[in-house]
Amino acid sequence: MMSAIAAAQLNNDVTLIEKNEKLGKKMFISGKGRCNFTNDCEVEEFFKNVISNPKFVYGSLYSFSPENVMDFFVSHGLKIKTERGNRVFPLSDKSSDVIRTLEKALESGGVRVKLNERVTSLIIDSGVCVGVKTEKGEYKADKVIVATGGVSYKLTGAASDGYKFAQSAGHSIVAPVPALAPINTKFGYRKLAGLSLKNVAFKVEFNGKPIVSEFGEMLFTHEGVSGPIVLTASSKINRYPVDKLKAFIDFKPALDFDQLDKRIIRDFDEAPTKQLKNAFDKLLPSRMIDAFIDKLMLDKYKKVSEVSRAERQSIVKIMKNFPLDELRFAPIDQAIVTAGGVCVKEVDPSTMQSKLCKNLYFAGEVLDIDALTGGFNIQLAFSTGHLAGISDK
Repeated sequence: MMSAIAAAQLNNDVTLIEKNEKLGKKMFISGKGRCNFTNDCEVEEFFKNVISNPKFVYGSLYSFSPENVMDFFVSHGLKIKTERGNRVFPLSDKSSDVIRTLEKALESGGVRVKLNERVTSLIIDSGVCVGVKTEKGEYKADKVIVATGGVSYKLTGAASDGYKFAQSAGHSIVAPVPALAPINTKFGYRKLAGLSLKNVAFKVEFNGKPIVSEFGEMLFTHEGVSGPIVLTASSKINRYPVDKLKAFIDFKPALDFDQLDKRIIRDFDEAPTKQLKNAFDKLLPSRMIDAFIDKLMLDKYKKVSEVSRAERQSIVKIMKNFPLDELRFAPIDQAIVTAGGVCVKEVDPSTMQSKLCKNLYFAGEVLDIDALTGGFNIQLAFSTGHLAGISDK
C-alpha cells in the first residue's frame, strides 16, 4: 500500500494487485488488533532494534523515517497516540482505522486496486521485468514492486509467492525462520500454562556460552514459553542449531548468588519447621513451586532446618538458572514476523531495485529483514515500500 501511494504521488499510473478479498489482513491483527504501526524514536535508536541486516535499511529509514510515517498518517486524518516504549498507535486503538487511512490515500492517488486476484508469475524479458501474470490475465509495467510479506500467519494469506517470484528472477532466498515467536520445549508446561513471570531474566546458551539475556516479563504456555522477553530472544537465536541451545530462567536477577543465599537463609531461619514445599512462597509464584522443587530433586516434605548447605546452594543455583527442557522453535506460522527472505546482497539498498533484474523491486518482509516488537517491523515495511515507490529505474 505504501509503495503504491508513494508511486502514485509522482503521477505514475499504479495498479495494486492483492490476492485477498481486502487489503491489510495481517495489519488488521497486528498489535492484538490495535496496530502499533511505528516507533517514535530517533533513527539511530531504531537501528538497535533491527535484527537482520540493519545496514541495508539505513537509507530507506532516513528516506522515510518514523517521524515521516507519523506525519503521513496525521496529514491524512488519523489521530495517533504514543504509549510506553515510544510505541505509536491509532488513538482509536483500531487497526482498521490505519488500514482505512491507507485506503483513502490509495483512492486519492488514483491507484487501481485489484482484489481477489493472485499474481502467478513475473514477466521477464532479457533480464528486465516487464509485468506480471495473474490468474485473470497479464499486466504490463515499467516497474514491478514485490511486497508480498513473509510466510507467518497463513490465515492472512501469507505464502511463499514472493520468494518464488524472486527466484524466477535469479535471486537467492535466505531460508525463512520464525522471528518473534514462542519457544517450545520437549514436554511443555501444561500445569503452568498461563502463568506470567515479571522481573525475571531469560537466558540462552549456545554450546555452553551465553548468547542472550533478556530482562522483563514472560509466560508459560502449554508447549513452552512466550511473552515479551522470550519473543525478543527468539529473534536473536533463530539461526542457531536448536539442539545446541539451552535456556534458563533467573527468577531473581537483581540478586547475585551470595545475596540470594543469604535471603534464603533468612527465610529458613524465620520458619525452621516449614516443609520445603511451603518455603518459597516469598520468592516464587505458588504455581511455580512444585516445578521448581522437581528440578531440585529434593524431598518437598523435608523441613528447611534439615536442608544441608550443599542442598541450599543447589536451591540458589536452580533459582538463578532454572533449566528449560529441550528447546524447539515454534512453527513459523506462530511467529509474529518471518526472518529470512530475499537476499539483501542482491538488492540495491538505495532504491530497493533488484541487482539481477531491471525494473524489479522488493519491499517489506519479503526481504531478509526483521526487527523486534514495538512498531519496528511495520515501519520497515513502510520505509522500504516508500523508497521502492519513489525510486525511478
